[in-house]
Amino acid sequence: MQFSQVIGQEQLKLQLTQMIQQNRLSHALLFLGKEGSGGLPLALAFAQYITCEKNPLQAIRKKVLPVTETSLFGNVQEEKGNEKEFIDACGVCAACTKATKLIHPDIHYSYPVIPKKSGDKPLSSDYITEWRDFVTTTPYGNLFDWLQTINAENKQGNITSDECNDIIRKMSLKSFESSFKILIIWMPEMLGKNGNKLLKLIEEPPPDTLFFLVAENETQILPTIISRTQLVKIPILQSEDIANALSKNENIAINKAQQIASISQGNYHEAIQQLQHSDNDWEVLLRDWLNSILKSGPVAQIKWIEEAAKLGREKQKQFLKYFTHILQQSIRLSATSTKDIDPANVDFAIRFNKLCSIEQQQAIAEELDKATYYIERNANAKMLFHALTIRLYHIISNKSLILVQ
Repeated sequence: MQFSQVIGQEQLKLQLTQMIQQNRLSHALLFLGKEGSGGLPLALAFAQYITCEKNPLQAIRKKVLPVTETSLFGNVQEEKGNEKEFIDACGVCAACTKATKLIHPDIHYSYPVIPKKSGDKPLSSDYITEWRDFVTTTPYGNLFDWLQTINAENKQGNITSDECNDIIRKMSLKSFESSFKILIIWMPEMLGKNGNKLLKLIEEPPPDTLFFLVAENETQILPTIISRTQLVKIPILQSEDIANALSKNENIAINKAQQIASISQGNYHEAIQQLQHSDNDWEVLLRDWLNSILKSGPVAQIKWIEEAAKLGREKQKQFLKYFTHILQQSIRLSATSTKDIDPANVDFAIRFNKLCSIEQQQAIAEELDKATYYIERNANAKMLFHALTIRLYHIISNKSLILVQ
């Protein structure tokens, strides 16, 4: 993957390339960013950038080009006849072709896996075919997507003790083609205490060995591992970048892409999920729900709950996120003007502001977040939406203190 294929993050791409050009690259980087912000694509693009045969760094390390002073990575500006900075992998050399297909012999991968059968001691290499398909088709996918790809069902993936031993073995070997050996560890949160086995390797790696850890939750990583890495903090994506990527990659109209991007909250994975369910008319469903709560009464509420329960977990989560987005638009409207919110939501936001105060809307948003949490943990949909309907009725009827306190 090239930097040009990574969505947004232009400042971070520049920062990464300057690490090489200014000889400031640490042997261990921790790419830390929320789901859908592009941690894995950035790590993949950086690995390809480093191993690209057209990168002056490779030529200098192989002593094809002269350097004026001794340094760890050399001076990439010494390439004769090339005054331009090398800002991306070429994408066409043999190294880039292999890196794109995830078959480069000097770029290794480690990720959570499950035993294929009872008693197995699984390694990442056991799932390399599935991993290549996953990264190629869904580079912004999350851990749940990956576990579904390998048919984990309800099993939790882990980076095992045996995997750590295999990492130590692989990284002790000499590089085959590139000047560097690179290990990309995706979701190091799944290492647990097994990560202690890698401490010495990360602290004192073999020459020309690089570690790229790609994580979403810093608190779940061993502090002793974090202390041995250089942090690369990845911000959430800009809505404009998500909209442009959706329009280009998914071939949808820019106005529709902008609407989806505004709901995704900087998460490209979430934007793809929204796109897959974009044919659902969430606004009609939300209007029916609110009308049943405020006007129609219990019979209409039960009918609505029956319909909502049939949607399935993912659609239920998408619907609740849509409602949360409407609340955000309503609160923003009450503080600013219609120019600052999605035009498609202006009418609904105006009506909702007449119905609820900001405090009431905040209370509703908290209930929606709780409901989303319980849906992810397989709560009974009928019971959940029934309880949520009652809570919303009391909040909108200005009895929110009963629930909050």
